[in-house]
Amino acid sequence: MKDPRPLGKLIAIGGNEDKGTYPNPRTKKKYYLNFFELGILKRIVTESGKTDPRIEVITTASMIPEEVGKIYVSSFAMLNCLKVGIMDIRTPADARKAEYLERLLQADIVMFSGGNQSRLREMFGDTEFLERLSARYHAESNFVIAGTSAGAMAMSHIMIRGGSVPDALMKGSVKIGTGLNLIHNVVIDSHFVKRGRFGRLIESVSLHPKLIGIGLGEDTGVLITCGNLIETIGSNLVIIVDGHNIQHNNAAAAKKGAALSVENLTMHVLAKGNVYDIQERHFYVNKEAHVTPIPVEKQEASL
Repeated sequence: MKDPRPLGKLIAIGGNEDKGTYPNPRTKKKYYLNFFELGILKRIVTESGKTDPRIEVITTASMIPEEVGKIYVSSFAMLNCLKVGIMDIRTPADARKAEYLERLLQADIVMFSGGNQSRLREMFGDTEFLERLSARYHAESNFVIAGTSAGAMAMSHIMIRGGSVPDALMKGSVKIGTGLNLIHNVVIDSHFVKRGRFGRLIESVSLHPKLIGIGLGEDTGVLITCGNLIETIGSNLVIIVDGHNIQHNNAAAAKKGAALSVENLTMHVLAKGNVYDIQERHFYVNKEAHVTPIPVEKQEASL
């Protein structure tokens, strides 16, 4: 029987990833990490298994696609990656162009920029482009799909479209929609720590308690392998919200604007290198701790 788990890799980034650049000379430079050695973009390249992979950056979500595209071309060039293309897909008709479909098939890495996550569903939903992207993700072990901010949030089936932070945990403050369905058992929020989006993710999980909520801090991401195993990368934090053990929960019945009341949410805080298994719903300090030891009897049998 064929293993249903995807062979490819998802890398979801919380936004503001260190690209080795700063907007103006007076900006205070906060070196959270050494970009060339530890940066998320380098990890994206490494996971492809190639030193100079073919990268396609999709700027559809952005309202300033040309500017964003130039930044990524420059940033990947710092990593000696020169085969970088920009897909400025602005309409559903663009997503159906043979040129873009062919470039998708040749890419080692596909990266979605930030912006408006709803635009990604609007442009790619029910297209051959999305079907081929999903097919490659499921079938090819070194194929990488990365997304930052809106590009990360759109990866899941249930997607946060927006919502008011001041009104968080009041019924209806979070707007829920449908994403690209590359992963179905999570809901993702970005810019999580600095913008205080805890309430948005808690409401989302309360409404969909069988999903694992992933809150991505700035310059932080998760590498998801086998559609199941999360490894934290980058300089900040990842918050996991698990609603499987919720007992009292008024999220479904409460009227719009009413305060939510939720009992027994489980939360984990992950820093760089920590691992979370979505299926087991278990935290591990690192990948080595996640590896199941070989039973003694099997070790003796192999001697």
